[in-house]
Order: sequence, then structure tokens, then C-alpha cells
Amino acid sequence: MTLTRAIATLFGLGYLRPAPGTWASLAALPLLWALHVLGGFAAVAVATVAVTAIGWWAVSVETRAGGPSDPPEIVVDELAGQWLALWPVSAGAMMSGAAALDLWPGWIAGFVLFRAFDILKPGPVGWADRRPGATGVMLDDLLAGAFAAAGTVALAALFHLWLMG
Repeated sequence: MTLTRAIATLFGLGYLRPAPGTWASLAALPLLWALHVLGGFAAVAVATVAVTAIGWWAVSVETRAGGPSDPPEIVVDELAGQWLALWPVSAGAMMSGAAALDLWPGWIAGFVLFRAFDILKPGPVGWADRRPGATGVMLDDLLAGAFAAAGTVALAALFHLWLMG
């Protein structure tokens, strides 16, 4: 396995069936928790940007030869998007002084919303998915992650307003 293939498939995780993207999103959860415990939101943010950059490079190499524009085994995009979706959880834990796992509803919301946006591809997510090469592979998941993050914040706000109201 080449280095770019290893990165793009998250060291073979992308070959799991069914639903390799969901497997990658699930694997992203404990990795993000470990990053948060080791370095807080700053580590999560830096790692997300690094995985996005390295993943973009690996995907551009892997999709250059032709074949499917978004092969199902390429799942580094799910890792980047899922981590982005959980930024509010890590940032919220940091700002409140809570343990990251104490915000477990946010973990669930971020995961479910990210998978929904990634699978259904509404609006801009679908537009990004139709872009050629690494741009299409990576950008749709980053947009899905951003929308999931916004949805997670909105659900947290509604919950806290309801709880406090």
C-alpha cells in the first residue's frame, strides 16, 4: 500500500463494508476525544486542519489516475468532516471547563448530523460533491461538517433555553 493510499483510506479502514464512511466517522470519535484530552480545542483545530491538508494531497494523488471520482474506500474526508462537526463540542468543553464526554449529547448530534448531511448532500454539500478530483471528495465533507457543527450549536442552544426556561 502506498503512503497516499494509506492516508486516503485511513490505513485500510475505508475497505470495511458496509458503509465505509460511517466506519470512518465512528473511528473519528475516539481520536477526537484523545486529541481534546491531550491538547484541548487547540489540538483538535490544528489536527483537523492538518488532516484536511494531508488528506487533500493524498486524495489528489489517488484520484489522478482516473476511475471513480470518489471511490468509497477513500475516507480521510470523513475524518476531517466529522472532526469539524465536533468542534463545538471540544470548544464548549474547553470554555465551560467540563470534561468532553460530559457533553455527550453534542457528540451524538454532531455524529448524526454529519452523517445525514454527508449522505443526503443538501444544497452546497451536493454542489461541492460534484466538483472534480480532490476538491469534490474533500469539500463536500467539510461543508457537511460545518453544517453539522452549526446544527449541533443550534440544538445545544435550544436545549439550554428549554432547560433554563
